Amino acid sequence: MAKTVYLDFNATAPIRPEVVNAMVAVMEAGGNPSSVHQAGRTARNRVEEARGRLARLLGCKPPEIIFTSGGTEANNFALSSFPDRPLLISAGEHDSVLAVARNAVQLPLTSDGQLDLAALGVCLDEAGEGALVSVMLANNETGVIQPVAEIAALVHEKGGLFHCDAIQGAGKIPVDFKALGADMMSVSAHKFGGPQGIGALVLRDGLAVPPLLKGGGQELGRRAGTENVAGIVGMGVAAQSAHEGLDSYETVAKLRDRLEAQLLNISPESHIYGHESPRLPNTTAISMPGVASELQVMSLDLDGIAVSAGSACSSGKVKASHVLKAMGASDEEAGSAIRISLGWTTTEVEIDRLVASWRKLYQRKSPKFAA
Repeated sequence: MAKTVYLDFNATAPIRPEVVNAMVAVMEAGGNPSSVHQAGRTARNRVEEARGRLARLLGCKPPEIIFTSGGTEANNFALSSFPDRPLLISAGEHDSVLAVARNAVQLPLTSDGQLDLAALGVCLDEAGEGALVSVMLANNETGVIQPVAEIAALVHEKGGLFHCDAIQGAGKIPVDFKALGADMMSVSAHKFGGPQGIGALVLRDGLAVPPLLKGGGQELGRRAGTENVAGIVGMGVAAQSAHEGLDSYETVAKLRDRLEAQLLNISPESHIYGHESPRLPNTTAISMPGVASELQVMSLDLDGIAVSAGSACSSGKVKASHVLKAMGASDEEAGSAIRISLGWTTTEVEIDRLVASWRKLYQRKSPKFAA
């Protein structure tokens, strides 16, 4: 049986072998990083070494990093820390932002997935000074990259705070927390080859937040509880590997472009969402008109190819993307799109297998080929 072609890196990337090895060593060694004996000091040193590695990937200072249980917790932490501020978010945010910001003003997207900066300016004026604005660096479904530094400057000009969900961007494109101008930034280890269940919120030096969890003095008093040492070390090793491998995404981008050209050759009526905007080098959101997203995902899966219909959710159900609808797609159009996300292990042979499977499904299900 042929090996599964895994093209769902935006849902979770395969864990890197060096990460597994480092985590096993840590779990075998044990030790509480808050203990003062040798085992505790060793564990503390490992946590701080990992913090430094992650800081290098993100262009921030090590003390600005607060380790969390993942990206969702980091987003929740950031957005719930300032309950008295008016909240503005883009309409294309991840569910972990949308769910905690149900009463927020949603900022519109253009047809190419970019934040409408004019609308942001109007909404900032209406909100008055002190708004909290959350806009992701790169969209998890379309890969569209936002002009975050420009957005942050507009927010700060109006006396606001800016949070950036950089969960999909970190490890795929260069990320510099200071240059982006964010006050807070969320990341997640499993998006760049680390373990699941560990992430971080980067908090600008000098910005005070109430502790997320109370109890001990861990994470400089900002999140109590014994640290997930193995997870943190795994995240640090993954961050170092991702930082060293950023150039490899130039090859990934070429594979993605080749893939898109072949799919459009098969199905000229298909649409690639956000193709005129800067995008992550690994992400394609493409429709197959007349064929439901769920059917596409299932058909490709039967051929041993893993893709998705958008953001991974706990229900496991496929639903029309709110991101594509925010870009102007109809329910029918959004309901015929899938997300293909490549990574550092993707090969030309795997792309060829996907193209062949796509062609087979298109010719079988497209109205154009109906009898």
